[in-house]
Amino acid sequence: MADKRDLLILGGGLVGMTLALAAAKKGISSHVVDRADPAELTAEGFDGRASAISTASWNLFTNIGLAGALEPLGCAITNIAVTDGMKPGRIDFEPAPEDGSLGLMYRNRDLRLALFQAAREENLIAWHAPVQVTKRERGAHGVSATLGDGTVLEASLMVAAEGRRSPTREEAGLNLAQWNYHHRAIIAGLFHEKPHEGVAWEIFYPAGPFALLPLPDDEQGRHRSAMVWSVNEKDAPGLLALPEKAFLGEVMGKMHGVYGAISADGPRSSYPLGFQHTAQIVGERLALVGDAAHGIHPIAGQGLNLGLRDVGALVEVLVEGMRLGLEPGEAHMLARYERWRALDALSVAFACDSLTRLFGIPGKLPSLARRIGMAAVQRTPPLKRFFMDEARGMSGDLPELLKA
Repeated sequence: MADKRDLLILGGGLVGMTLALAAAKKGISSHVVDRADPAELTAEGFDGRASAISTASWNLFTNIGLAGALEPLGCAITNIAVTDGMKPGRIDFEPAPEDGSLGLMYRNRDLRLALFQAAREENLIAWHAPVQVTKRERGAHGVSATLGDGTVLEASLMVAAEGRRSPTREEAGLNLAQWNYHHRAIIAGLFHEKPHEGVAWEIFYPAGPFALLPLPDDEQGRHRSAMVWSVNEKDAPGLLALPEKAFLGEVMGKMHGVYGAISADGPRSSYPLGFQHTAQIVGERLALVGDAAHGIHPIAGQGLNLGLRDVGALVEVLVEGMRLGLEPGEAHMLARYERWRALDALSVAFACDSLTRLFGIPGKLPSLARRIGMAAVQRTPPLKRFFMDEARGMSGDLPELLKA
């Protein structure tokens, strides 16, 4: 007898596995399918990226039972310092003590470890990895995926959570608005002499932004940050090929000695920067979540948080529909999910794109104009509070899972 479940989640990364866990907490079963080997995804040094987790996203993790595992591993963002090459006119986004932090920084590896461990302990999640999907089918009465070994998984609703290059989205013919920034993000972990004190730096240079994101000290008490350096595509191969000492010298020049001496914390990596947005995020018994629906520039650190808002909205829509006796995949339930996410996802995506074009792409905004704009924001408390609320992810109509 086939093990038919409520959801067939294609993609078991940060967003896909969070969806499976959030759904399970509400009694919704799922198959989670991923082509990657979980052991490789959680290996030390596999992925040097770190993610900013907004207050709303932290509420989601808390509500699905991950707070205990994650709390000791994160670093609070106490201040966001934005500067044009360390020139006058810097903006400091520093919340009042009663408002708490501006979010939490986590290594992606630590997030995966916590999610994967929780998934292994959840009976409502059937996890299939590493496997290849050879066939996808969606029809009036259900969905299925055929795996490389011939196994057929069945469910009521298919969810594409495979990232920017989602084959499920492509196969469904859901069109993308997309463009390439012709920049590449170089990712590296850094040890540094001086403590960061919870400050996240966004330093804008003519060639692209340079970010330092605070991480917890390691077991030896060494101070750590994650670096995201946006460079022109033509310059990236040379920087990536530099010997470690020369590369760290280039990084030191961008940091202006703000944290003293530095050393490498693991290997460096890179990925291309682009924008994509899918206006239609549902189809027949199909929903898109995360980067499969909208991929944005990391300049504001909201990519993962946007995907987690998808998770909260989809689970709430499913719970309410199933309470009325409907099954996942009903067309009007999916239409509600699409309406709910449309404005929020579009506004965040285009806000990040606008910031990228103004600050992150060479020649779009003169340095003096940038500094004047920064000074204006610094002297306008309501505008600063708006940006801080956006960073916390506390604006808009939040799903219940994202509320404290």
